[in-house]
This record gives sequence, structure tokens and C-alpha cells, in this order.
Amino acid sequence: MPSSLVSILRGRTPIRPAEAARGAAGALIGVAVTGLAARLVVDHGVGAAPLLVPPIGASAVLAFAIPASPLAQPRSVLGGNLLSAAIGVSCVLLIPNPFVACAVAVGAAILAMSLLGCLHPPGGAVALGAALAGGTATYAEVLAPVGLCSLILVLAAMAFHRATGRSYPHKVAPPVNAHATGDKPPGDRVGYTPADLDQALAHYGELLDVSREDLDALFRQVELEAHQRIHSKILCADIMSRDVITVDAQQTTESALAFLQKHELRTAPVVDAQRRLVGMARRAELMAGRGRLVEAVLDPFVHRVRPGTPIEQLLPLLSSGAAHEAMVVDEHRVLVGVITQTDLLAVLYRAHIVEAVAAQKAVA
Repeated sequence: MPSSLVSILRGRTPIRPAEAARGAAGALIGVAVTGLAARLVVDHGVGAAPLLVPPIGASAVLAFAIPASPLAQPRSVLGGNLLSAAIGVSCVLLIPNPFVACAVAVGAAILAMSLLGCLHPPGGAVALGAALAGGTATYAEVLAPVGLCSLILVLAAMAFHRATGRSYPHKVAPPVNAHATGDKPPGDRVGYTPADLDQALAHYGELLDVSREDLDALFRQVELEAHQRIHSKILCADIMSRDVITVDAQQTTESALAFLQKHELRTAPVVDAQRRLVGMARRAELMAGRGRLVEAVLDPFVHRVRPGTPIEQLLPLLSSGAAHEAMVVDEHRVLVGVITQTDLLAVLYRAHIVEAVAAQKAVA
């Protein structure tokens, strides 16, 4: 089969089989639960068909297959379907011509949903269905079956996605600010800004089926992937400081404190007799633990990396403020080097210069 035909049949971004199965299973369960629950609440005789209006199937596609879409959020499902049903019934009662009533119902529903921030594509079908019902349409149907089924479907989607490890309603995790201040996290202070994103969206001029927050998270992930690709070949062994000043775990806190003061250090890694890394010594703990051994007051929590670790794995750690240095140890935990924020900054600056020179040569 020609590749062009395959791309047409599969689409540009085919859904992974696992995700397709997840969405299908969710819709199956959600529609079944909606029909059964609605029948228990409102008795319409034999069968659930009078309670399961067709647009609920379209709502299920959004809520279960693409739960991150703004069009699939509970506000859109409930607000869009209820609003559209009310508009459809109103058009039937106010407009004698059925063709005009149908057209006005769909157009008015789209306008109202857009202005009220609850755009939901199945709402157009809800409005059209109400208008096609003609004289049998009543405002009671706005609440049941439309409102009732929409509510049950949303609750079913919430339960299903929670059970399968997805978030619904969809939420974007806020960036972590290790400094706990009003400043932006370090990673957000360079590159594009939220204003750039808003300007690009305004220039695009069309509604995208993705939230601004998701776009921001996606773009930043793309930046991170590109950054990791560029620096994945630089290893910790290439940039680490090998002549490391250390403190012995068995020496006294007084001697260790004097040693740090002599070298004008506030911290130093602690090693045992085999030079295996066991922790970090800090001036404050050493002063508070006078008369004891260093091993009794050291901080055992140390960020460790291997010599063969790419430096891109250090970037989130040392750039976020979570740590100021990382200890490089071999397979036996023997300390072989240390990488500080200054070391990382120096190599990043050097890499930036090399990239800039390469780009100029490519242009020339």
C-alpha cells in the first residue's frame, strides 16, 4: 500500500492502541452506566432508549477519548448540552417554520456556548434534536434526559479516569518554584513568555482544541527535549572537579570545623576510610555537635551521579535551586568528583558559544 494512502487512512497523529482501547472501554462503561442510572432515576417504561439521546454518544467520545480537550471538560459537557437543549426548545416554540427553527437553534447554540465558555460540539446535535422534535419538545426535556444523562456521564468519566490514572477534569500541574518566592521558577525566566504565547494564539485567529496551559506545558517540554538532545553527549566525568576537599567521618567535629574554616568552605562531602561517600558536613551542624564525631552530625542526604551520567540529567536539579552541587561516585560509591552550579554554568556557556559559532559557519 502506498505510504501516502497509509498516511491518509491513519491520519497525521494516530492514537496509540492502548489509548484507543482505554477510550473505547471508558465510553462503553460510561454510556452503559448513564443509561442504567438514568432509567433508575426516571421511569420511562421498557428500555433505556428514551433516556439516552444520541448526542450523549458524542459527549462520551470527548470525555473518554480526549479528556484533556477544553471541549470535553465538565463545564462544557453540562453547560453546552443544557444550554443547547434550552435554545432548541425555545426555537421550536418561537419559530413556526421548522427549517428556520432548526437552523437558528444550531447557530444560536454555537454562539451562546462560545460566549459563555462552554463550547461542546455535541451541543449542536442537542439543539438540532430538540428543534426536530417539533411540538413534542418541552423544557422538561432539558433536565431529563439531556441534563440528567450529561451529569451521569460526567460523573462516570471522573470515576473512570481516576481509576485508570488520568486526571478529569483535566489539570495542568503548576511549575515548582524551589525558592518559594514571588519570582518565576528559573526555567521560566528565559525563552518565550506567556505574552508571546498569547500573541501567537491571537495571530492564529482560530479556536484550537487545546488549552493555553497545555500549549505552554507542551512547548516547554519541546524546549527541554531539544536541550537534552544537545547536551546528552556531555558527561559528568567531562566537567567534574576531581580534586575534592573532603572530611573524614571519624574525625571530631572541632577538627572538621577548623578544616572548613581554613579552606573557607561552608560544606564538604564526608567519606569513610575507603573514600566512599557517606554524607555532607555543614558548619552549623558541626558547631552544634561539638565533642562528637562527624559521622554523628552529618547529613546523609546527598545528590549522587555516576561519571557516565549526561549533564542534561543535572540541569533540573542544579537549575531549580533544589541543590547547589552533585557528588560523582563510581559503582562502589567511592567519591571521584563534584559538580557545582558554577561548573554546570561554565560548560553550558561554552556549549552556547560552540553552537553559535557552528550556526554562523552554517549560514556563511
